[in-house]
Amino acid sequence: MPRDIITLGCTECKQRNYTTTKNKKNTPQKLEFNKYCRFCQKHTLHKETK
Repeated sequence: MPRDIITLGCTECKQRNYTTTKNKKNTPQKLEFNKYCRFCQKHTLHKETK
């Protein structure tokens, strides 16, 4: 399967809030997005976690 499910975690409170998919062959680096964290109640950086 070329696309793998990954989890995005908040860098401030460490909660895992979002899931998405990525093609590891095309994007080997870890993904980072600015997304809304409902626990922090603000937009924070979310990074790919294991």
